[in-house]
Amino acid sequence: MKHRESTVFFTPNADEKAPASSSGDRTHPASTRLPNPLIETDGLDLVGILSSVEETAYVWDLRTGDLEWESNAAEILGFDEVSKVTSGAAYHALIAPEHLKARLEAFSRSVGADRMRGVPYRLQYRLRPNGPRSEREIRVEDQGRWWPGADGHAARARGVIRVIDDEYLEQQRQLVRNDFDELTGQLNRTRLTDALGAVLARAERQYAPAAFLMISVNNLAVINETFGIEIGDQIIAEVGQRIREKLRSGDVIGRYSSNKFGLIMLNCGPGALRVAADRFIKAVRETTIKTATGNLTATISLGGVIIPDQAKSVQDTVNFALRALDVAKTKRFDCFVAHEPSPSSETNRLRNKSIAEGVIAALDENRMRLVLQPMVSTKTGKPEIYEALLRMERRDGSLVSAGEFVPIAEQLGLSRLIDRRTLELTVDLLRRHPELTISVNVSGLTCSDLEWLTALRRLTNDRPEILRRMIVEITETAALEELDQSVNFVDTLNELGCRVAIDDFGAGYTSFKNLKRLNVDMVKIDGAFVKNLADDTSDQIFVRTMIELASTFGMETVAEWVGDERAAHFLKSAGITYMQGYYYGMPFDSSDYVKAA
Repeated sequence: MKHRESTVFFTPNADEKAPASSSGDRTHPASTRLPNPLIETDGLDLVGILSSVEETAYVWDLRTGDLEWESNAAEILGFDEVSKVTSGAAYHALIAPEHLKARLEAFSRSVGADRMRGVPYRLQYRLRPNGPRSEREIRVEDQGRWWPGADGHAARARGVIRVIDDEYLEQQRQLVRNDFDELTGQLNRTRLTDALGAVLARAERQYAPAAFLMISVNNLAVINETFGIEIGDQIIAEVGQRIREKLRSGDVIGRYSSNKFGLIMLNCGPGALRVAADRFIKAVRETTIKTATGNLTATISLGGVIIPDQAKSVQDTVNFALRALDVAKTKRFDCFVAHEPSPSSETNRLRNKSIAEGVIAALDENRMRLVLQPMVSTKTGKPEIYEALLRMERRDGSLVSAGEFVPIAEQLGLSRLIDRRTLELTVDLLRRHPELTISVNVSGLTCSDLEWLTALRRLTNDRPEILRRMIVEITETAALEELDQSVNFVDTLNELGCRVAIDDFGAGYTSFKNLKRLNVDMVKIDGAFVKNLADDTSDQIFVRTMIELASTFGMETVAEWVGDERAAHFLKSAGITYMQGYYYGMPFDSSDYVKAA
């Protein structure tokens, strides 16, 4: 029986024979030995430790075929006789045929690998320890390293084998799900950003420059639409694999989003980053990709940033790389764009960040306020509708108009939160003032937000007397971006009893055919056509035409930005229904509203 009496430590030199001394022969300096009441022997009982975790170890000389086992191999793996498994060929005869190829391939990859560190391997397979025809079968995990000989091929391997069960497999699957992207097998977004944070910390501490690349697969939407999402997924997976094959040791790749990869490159400056980017571009571009539908081609665009010189946080690193990637994607060909720090862009970024943080804080602290501006009826000369306009109150009590924070909030996806708070304030006003009719604006995102409609029903309890006094304004451009969704949104509001207005009409140059399809009740003419109305003949023609067409479709009309008596006189003669602007009243705080006499 040929086996080892103790665990053999991996040594860096493949050609150096490790001593086969027993655990009792090992001595440890007194200063490093830690007393432990659980260990009765002097020193570490390595065989006992391996056995306690159901593991055994081996040394395999691939040149002679000799396979040496740790003394607990029979106990752990259940060999009838270890002496019958003292060669690589004998052991391979016990491995399930469908798994044998994978193990053999593990010792044939990376020819010419580092003689010092060796080549790591880790695989799982089914094993019949009592012979290939026996009924007893176990599953094992085999992990170790092999070292090359003079010819660069595997010459010696040392590894550990453990028996695994269903619970262990489920734990491993959970680890994979937590750490790796299912499609590409690369780090998922969470683990990628964790790794980036660690590299940033080390780069600052040791001042070791690194780089971060954001890589996007070009024209993936066209591929998905033409061939289907499954083919698109095959393209993504293959592109990720090709990039991975071109990485240096120590570099990290992960899937950031659907068609984007993030890549961390250690010890990389601007020049090396450009060279690497070119290498990745060529790896993807120069050969076709085999898919289920045939051979296809793909290209990539890249944006990169140097850390910590250009970015000192994970958020900044990702944002700068994405910004550079956006520039690269505007080119007509696959290319790399490096981040270029800009004082003005950094100022805008910090300003936008400050605005977003202010909006979130104002929402959390109930510092959003409504002001009302009257819409005066041309028939009665009295305010019959009030438009609710949002203001953000700073902590010092000053107010910020919607125009200063809403555009940024919309870009950052905060508009839904703003619209819901505006809805709450509006419904509260309508409850407290039964005679009041309010027109309220919503963003384009809200037109597809079912939760906003749910909130409307909940806040009003489907009370028709409140819903009838509410007009919902959507902008013309937002309505046309997703026309089908807008139609459904408008139809639902009509069913509830609300009226609907198209705001800023004329800014998007829509046709009245689309306007009729939306089934709106009111058209608000964009103020840009009204502010110079008294002196601009073309504006007069345009406004009069819109009023006449809206009237033909049975829609009421509102003119915004009415600023003087001459414009008011023209609008009244043209048949406008309502007028709104500073000429008829400045916006005032909703708490100052009193019932008109």
